[in-house]
Amino acid sequence: MTTTVTLTGTGVPFPSADRAGPGVLVSHEDVHLQIDAGRSTLMRLAQTGINPHQLSALLLTHLHSDHVSDVADLAHTRWVQDHLHGTGPLPVVAADGHAPAFVQRVLAANAYDVEVRMRHVQDGPPQVTGHWFQLPDVPAEVWRSPCGRVAVEAVRVRHEPVEQAVGYRITTPDGVIVVSGDTRVCDEIAALSAGADIVVHEACRSTALAEFARNTPFETIFSYHADTVALGEMAKHVGVPHLVLTHLIPEPTTPDQVAAYEADVRRGGFAGRISVGHDLMTLTLPPETIPGDQQ
Repeated sequence: MTTTVTLTGTGVPFPSADRAGPGVLVSHEDVHLQIDAGRSTLMRLAQTGINPHQLSALLLTHLHSDHVSDVADLAHTRWVQDHLHGTGPLPVVAADGHAPAFVQRVLAANAYDVEVRMRHVQDGPPQVTGHWFQLPDVPAEVWRSPCGRVAVEAVRVRHEPVEQAVGYRITTPDGVIVVSGDTRVCDEIAALSAGADIVVHEACRSTALAEFARNTPFETIFSYHADTVALGEMAKHVGVPHLVLTHLIPEPTTPDQVAAYEADVRRGGFAGRISVGHDLMTLTLPPETIPGDQQ
């Protein structure tokens, strides 16, 4: 048995030719969990060999547009393919509040297309199965696979002023993976990360952006994203063995810029393994089987 962690997108709201919108795919045998669905998630999943009908659940960390812009494509394409696979509604896991209404609006956006397809192929309209949970202040289980082998915990993270933002902890028979979503470094994500094998965490190089952002509205982003030095301090304190950086602000486009991310984290005191994420980077658990970061 193995568990794979694939970065389906490592980008930010600004478009990039090389980085899709934020997303992580965690797979254990036939259980496939997609965490967030930023732009081009569907295409990245196709590159991994996973189709929407194979998803066991879609987990949303929060409703910033760059994390959810491909929810419509995932849900609608799964519905279009349903007459071939019979997999039924897409399970969506998210904090209760804004998410249920958002998902329903997503489904309603293609009303005309739905009407036309139902005349010829589809038996009913697209649907999701909502697994809505109350925002937990300490890690709490919010979903478990029907087979019982894969469990998901969530905790509130600090991405204010965004409401109802969470990070997820996925436990499989092979190990534990944490996906931070968007958050500043905080006690909640530290608690979620304790004992994890891989922590996939957003990263913002505040030092690289400080002069550019000074006295502009962009300066406020430092208050709700994870500074790379502070992230290194947290990872050291918690004892994270493997830290994977994603949602990279700013986008590194040269080897020196990639190295600068690692250097920042090292400045925080972290001595464990660091992977500066790129799209389709794939990691494998259990740790002893990891041959290295794979394309």
